[in-house]
Amino acid sequence: MDKKKLKRWMSGRNIGIVILLAILTAYAVSQIPALEKIVYPYPHRDIIEKYAAQYGVDPLIVVAVIREESKFLPQSESHKGAKGLMQLMPSTAQSISESIGDKTYSDNDLLNPEKNIQYGTWYLASLQKVFSNNMTLVIAAYNGGRGHVQEWITTGQIDPKNIRQQDIPFKETRDYVGRVLKSYQKYITLYHN
Repeated sequence: MDKKKLKRWMSGRNIGIVILLAILTAYAVSQIPALEKIVYPYPHRDIIEKYAAQYGVDPLIVVAVIREESKFLPQSESHKGAKGLMQLMPSTAQSISESIGDKTYSDNDLLNPEKNIQYGTWYLASLQKVFSNNMTLVIAAYNGGRGHVQEWITTGQIDPKNIRQQDIPFKETRDYVGRVLKSYQKYITLYHN
């Protein structure tokens, strides 16, 4: 487009269109965090923050685990039998109930968001202690099992001081760790105060 045509195009009402497009573009860019919060919501925030504070876990890792485990559907059940928001196995939940002295626990409690978040957060805290707060190892153990991660360390398959996601032997666990850590970073960006 030569200069004369450009000047004619920019004159008059066309300048209004350019201004309107600039305003709409600026508005759309300013709304990106609001749109991202639709993809990365934070439901059950009060419950998550209550138990995260009680057990010493970052609430944003809890919500990232929930997002990847159940997509925030409290009635979720996996083909392996894991239940609820944080996809806990009934045997794991039974063990947790004994550890925290909850004598009222039943497997149906796993479909209750508060109980599921409490137990899942406690479990994350226990894994943090075992794996010295190494979040990659914690998330790998949450998915692949504490015993497997300890075995990988003992046999030298992974180096806990220099853990890389690609070193995780189970593909499912490796992919899961990647998804949770990606969500965790998004939650930090969107919700960290």
